[in-house]
Amino acid sequence: MARPDRIVVVGASLAGLRAAEALRARGFEGDLTIVGAERHPPYTRPPLSKQLLAGAQEPGDCALRHDDLGADWRLGTSAVGLDPDRRSVLLSGGEELSYDGLLLATGSAARPWPGPLPRAGVHTLRELDDALALRAAVAQGGPVAVVGAGFVGSEVAATLRGRGLAVTLIDVAPLPMTPLGPRLGRLCAALHAEHGVELRLSAGVEAFEGDERLKAVRLAGGERVAATVAVVATGAVPNVGWLRGSGLTLERGGVLCDAACAAVGVEDVFCAGDIACWPHPLADGEPVRVEHWSNAAEQGAAAAANLLADPGDRVPYAVVPSFWSDQYEVKIQSVGFPHRGTAEHHVVGSLEDRRFLLAYEREGRVVGAAGFRAMRHIPHFRRHVADRAPIEHVLDGAAGPARAPVTPAAGPRQT
Repeated sequence: MARPDRIVVVGASLAGLRAAEALRARGFEGDLTIVGAERHPPYTRPPLSKQLLAGAQEPGDCALRHDDLGADWRLGTSAVGLDPDRRSVLLSGGEELSYDGLLLATGSAARPWPGPLPRAGVHTLRELDDALALRAAVAQGGPVAVVGAGFVGSEVAATLRGRGLAVTLIDVAPLPMTPLGPRLGRLCAALHAEHGVELRLSAGVEAFEGDERLKAVRLAGGERVAATVAVVATGAVPNVGWLRGSGLTLERGGVLCDAACAAVGVEDVFCAGDIACWPHPLADGEPVRVEHWSNAAEQGAAAAANLLADPGDRVPYAVVPSFWSDQYEVKIQSVGFPHRGTAEHHVVGSLEDRRFLLAYEREGRVVGAAGFRAMRHIPHFRRHVADRAPIEHVLDGAAGPARAPVTPAAGPRQT
């Protein structure tokens, strides 16, 4: 395969940036164009719901180094069409970019609320401008309603409580952080309650009341939760709408790829980050998407390496997923695929002391682990997941109590 001369990276966030860095590090000296829908240069997203929202950081603190790549940056410009046969990307301004190699890393957008909203007071949080707008809104005071008790919603609730605001956390699920199972979910709920967050769980939202400005969130049972600011944190939608009709296969919300992150059915197109849907060996070859920071960074670099490689030299991307979430004084971490577990085991530390690790089992093998303040154990259990270690081996060698398994309650699927 001839080495490409012109590579286009669509997506200027973490996955796209790491891909561009890997291309240059691996000796690509040709034309490199990076297209980004946001007007901001690359930045890291985890602080948006934590330090930036809290006022402890400013936008410049979130910036990622990007000016040494010799790239043509097209920021504030969206890709609106792809023609794989002509090897061209159509931009929002009408320009077409030709490519020899294409890497798609367009990430996700916050899932919008499907019903009517007041003109002001209801926010989502995905981008830097979202975080700044929310920070300005809560500077006027509360109370605040956070709809969605997943990773982002729980972090926002914790951050705003840290600023002294009255916060109500609402979710249709019975517990926060549902992909991590019921035991960890109950501890997360207790953590929020201990810090003064009002919980409304197993509660759907019927409407956001108010015309010009938000006044209250009305729950399905009729309860009205007073709020002048609300944050809708009900998940993310991969940015793949512009690819419909392009010939790429869209599956599970993303772009279907092979094990090496190459888009199925087309040539010289690779994907990374939130939009990549690829068969993971630790998920029994089932296509998965992973929407976490570490995956964006690692998959961006891996996809770029495979883009430059001959087809026979491409390396399957099989990194064990991991994530972390800082809430109050607790660091919550996870590795592997906890949502695939059919039983969970307390293997390390003390739940009462909020220092513990849970292992998740499927068909006798470790498929994931998660816990509070378990940083020194996480690398060890990441290896267990990678090795598909038998659960008996993990329990026999556990540094803490191995207890009876708990079958997780059914919850929303994490992709």
